[in-house]
Amino acid sequence: MADEHARAGMVDLPGGTFLMGSEDPDGYPDDGEGPVRPVTVGAFRISATAVTNEEFREFVGDTGYLSDAEQFGWSYVFSAFVSDDRMRTSAPLADGAPWWLGLGRASWFHPEGPGSGVEDRLDHPVVHVSWRDAMAYCTWRGVRLPTEAEWEYAARGGLEQARLAWGDELTPDGRHRCNIWQGTFPSENTGDDGYLGTCPVDEYPANGFGLHNVAGNVWEWCADWWGVDHSSNPVTDPRGPAEGTAKVIRGGSYLCHDSYCNRYRVAARTANTPDSSTGHMGFRVAAEAE
Repeated sequence: MADEHARAGMVDLPGGTFLMGSEDPDGYPDDGEGPVRPVTVGAFRISATAVTNEEFREFVGDTGYLSDAEQFGWSYVFSAFVSDDRMRTSAPLADGAPWWLGLGRASWFHPEGPGSGVEDRLDHPVVHVSWRDAMAYCTWRGVRLPTEAEWEYAARGGLEQARLAWGDELTPDGRHRCNIWQGTFPSENTGDDGYLGTCPVDEYPANGFGLHNVAGNVWEWCADWWGVDHSSNPVTDPRGPAEGTAKVIRGGSYLCHDSYCNRYRVAARTANTPDSSTGHMGFRVAAEAE
């Protein structure tokens, strides 16, 4: 693939040392956000936005790639987006999250199952993509996934230990800066930020490094295996554990809400297995510095 295509829409970051992690009392002890530690990352490039439906469609058109969701025959869809008829034939997630439904034939191009499509949201982030799908896209485009340290460095936008990608206040001057849940989860979403599901990848103002929507909208896959044991000692270009069963995802999604999941905070983190796909997971890409 032409180099200019591979690097389109990416920003150059010089790298440097920042304070990674958080000891926020609103965090989750099992998530391993802390301790706060000095981390140095080298120069790299990262996409200003998450990969869009249009970009993923180009990849599929060029390669004929079948996503994990397509091969499995189903993916997880938020229940409020599913009709009553379809809901009766769906299987809920078995981990105490009944708002997720395992919906037959849901995939990146049928985000809410058969009858839904992406033609009216080509500028929205692609969803229902597993870590393996993201890696396949990266290989085709000649890029890679960001490490977790790179992701947090980029998402912070130069702000040291701010709670959010733009500061400490969720809605400065009363303005929404991200696409998350408003109302009472999971029964009522007022949509005060303008969206009930995904929004365009550049909908809200960029952070200090020029990245859009690093909080909310969709979770973003990182390269690292999941781990929670972090040293407080300085480290350079950490890569996570050498192996594992789940991959890190960062940034939160349109379903995040303070009452149950405030992981739109810039240091927040969680994980999922590499073959998992849902209607609120996507990715952005990175590359080596030129």
